[in-house]
Amino acid sequence: MSHFSLLTLSCLGGALLLAGCGSKDEEQQQGPPPAVPVAVYTVQSEDVVSTDTYPGTVVPLNEVQLLAEVTGYLTDIYVQDGQQVTKGQKLYGIDRTRYAAARNEAQAQLDVAQTNYARAAQDANRYERLDKLDAIAKQQVDIAKANQANAQSQIAVAKANLRSVNLDLQHSVITAPLTGTIGIAQVKLGALVTQGQTLINTVSAERPIAVDVNVGEADISRFVKLQQNQNARQDSLFTLLLPGKQEYALPGKIVTVDRAVDPQTGTLRVRIQFPNPNKMLKAGMNVTLRVRNQDNGNQLVIPTKALTEQLGEFFVYVVGDSNKVAQQKVATGASVKDKTVVRGGLKQGQKIVSDGVQNLSNGAKVQVGDPNKPAAAQGPSAPTAAK
Repeated sequence: MSHFSLLTLSCLGGALLLAGCGSKDEEQQQGPPPAVPVAVYTVQSEDVVSTDTYPGTVVPLNEVQLLAEVTGYLTDIYVQDGQQVTKGQKLYGIDRTRYAAARNEAQAQLDVAQTNYARAAQDANRYERLDKLDAIAKQQVDIAKANQANAQSQIAVAKANLRSVNLDLQHSVITAPLTGTIGIAQVKLGALVTQGQTLINTVSAERPIAVDVNVGEADISRFVKLQQNQNARQDSLFTLLLPGKQEYALPGKIVTVDRAVDPQTGTLRVRIQFPNPNKMLKAGMNVTLRVRNQDNGNQLVIPTKALTEQLGEFFVYVVGDSNKVAQQKVATGASVKDKTVVRGGLKQGQKIVSDGVQNLSNGAKVQVGDPNKPAAAQGPSAPTAAK
């Protein structure tokens, strides 16, 4: 190897050695990583009112569709649309001309049948007296009795026919089946309505009224227990939020839990009754049902942004000695505004990181301050590397 090659290798080795020494010196001068700026929150308890929400639909407890029970032209309207009606009140009239004529004809048929029966009964009595005197053939007596029985049957037929046409005549006047509010008529005066097919209007009771919600299978046992709770209304377990985020002041109570789960949706329908004195709740209205849950009263709460999630579990960073943090698993409850109820894993008075958790790892050192500013801007200047 030439003298020039040995000199070159020697120079390269010396340069590498100097570079390595420089790196070690820089690492020693940099020291440990700076503290991470974070905001800290002291765990404390607060009075909490927490609810679970379910979308619901307002439904009347009692509602009846007014179908035409006879065929004819609508000749009379006795009420206005949207009017409050009472049970038995006249609402609509259907042309009664032919039904009145049919009733008169049926009455006449009944009169004829009764007259025929009276004559047959007289003949039968006369023949029976003659039979006792052995003055008439037995066959004549039997015929007379048969005629009497036949005449009596004709009376029964005539009475049944009269009842039928009387019902038709009665049904030509439609009356309110319950006390409530009538809707907007589906037909106009003079329209032809068909028996059992034409929907004329609907009457529903609005005071009280109900809200139907569908709950998942996991909530069924909870709602069954709430149904058995006699103090549910007094405790305001069920409240409503109307469209436009309007609060409904009056609480409700469960009146019905459906008999079976819908196999297609896996939900069970629950009906909650509400008083409706001012008729604010209208059938078909979409509302939000709020049900108080277990996270009520004096509860430990922390800022929701203090939580980190890993594989479905929640953790917080607890600030310990020397401002070092330790990751702690917690059991969470309901969220109330910007805070979350903690059911387990923390104690009152502990300090946790409330802002800046995204920059932390277990065992990291923190500096309490504004996490949006770099550490160098909040504390002593970091040492600089020697040149």
